[in-house]
Amino acid sequence: LSAKPRRALHSKQPNMSGQHNTISEEAYLQQAAVPQLVDGMLQALLNAQPANVPHFLRDWLGQQGGAQPTAGGAGCSGAGTVKQRRRCLVIGCGAVGMACAYSLMIQGIFEEIILNDVATEKTEGEAMDLQHGVPFIGDIRVKAGSIADGAGATFVVITAGLAQKPGETRTALVQRNAAIFSKLIPEVARACPDAILLIVSNPVDVLTYISWKLSGFPPERVFGSGTVLDSARFRTLIAEKVGLAPHSIHAYIIGEHGDSEVAVWSKVNVVGQLLYDPKDPEFDQIYQRTKNAAYEIIKRKGSTSYAIGLAVSHIAQAVMRNSNRVLTVTRLVPKYDCCVAMPTVVNATGAVRVFDIDLSPHEQSCLEKSARAMREIIEAAGF
Repeated sequence: LSAKPRRALHSKQPNMSGQHNTISEEAYLQQAAVPQLVDGMLQALLNAQPANVPHFLRDWLGQQGGAQPTAGGAGCSGAGTVKQRRRCLVIGCGAVGMACAYSLMIQGIFEEIILNDVATEKTEGEAMDLQHGVPFIGDIRVKAGSIADGAGATFVVITAGLAQKPGETRTALVQRNAAIFSKLIPEVARACPDAILLIVSNPVDVLTYISWKLSGFPPERVFGSGTVLDSARFRTLIAEKVGLAPHSIHAYIIGEHGDSEVAVWSKVNVVGQLLYDPKDPEFDQIYQRTKNAAYEIIKRKGSTSYAIGLAVSHIAQAVMRNSNRVLTVTRLVPKYDCCVAMPTVVNATGAVRVFDIDLSPHEQSCLEKSARAMREIIEAAGF
């Protein structure tokens, strides 16, 4: 702009003498265009990463009429402009919970993260540790507190529950963790009545169903991490075989997050070209390695944490940015009367649309078997 010759501009409104004011282009830009440009840039940043916008700038935007960040875009349910959700409550601060909190923090998804766990002193230490890293991240607050302290949070991540033991199946955990959830979920529902609940605790499909029942929330607002991580593992192993980046592989694991999960081989493709060859034994090895990955990690280090933390932040971004992203989360599928992972549209309203994809006869049979297994466990737990 400084290289351009300055020319006179006439204002549209006459002055008190009835004559039009004459101002320079530079003055005009200072009075109108530049402030609008700055306001627009700050509002865009606030929408994308609210935690990285200092509070004084958020207050200034509020005075300009742009106080609340918005997430736009055409949606399935919940389309249009919605208020951004900036407070997150993480319940359960073991290895998985802290991996989730750390991933959510460094990606600037929320302004405030509240950590809750029965081990209060350890949780306070975890919160302090994260908070001391804030100067390297952005403007975000991390603190330990009760569920009541997290009242009004609109995104709740639940990793609470008893840990999976080496060699123990996820479904073997259900009786122990169902008792914990029977006390926990009603309390969360009272404190955060407008929240989206993301269940991460295992067995995630069963506990998601139990959480939905206990919360009284609509099914789109109670969903689990499902096979989001399993699908990522699946794509990673296929990518290694074919020598491509995992992002270029389109592949899904559906059904239970666990022993009966289903590889949708009939849909595995790169740019529309199907990859599965039933005569190649490596493909079955990929499925087995995907299904057993958690067991192998637990055997070596005691728990899985980093990858599920990243998966949770990936899901949170889909909600916070109203992105209508298709993810294999687990939520109620009415025709099976249980929660199983299916490709599902996730946006600011929650898990809003489940895709009923065309499967091969074998895949369909396996999915139905997986759903029946989940239904039997739910009934055994008294739900």
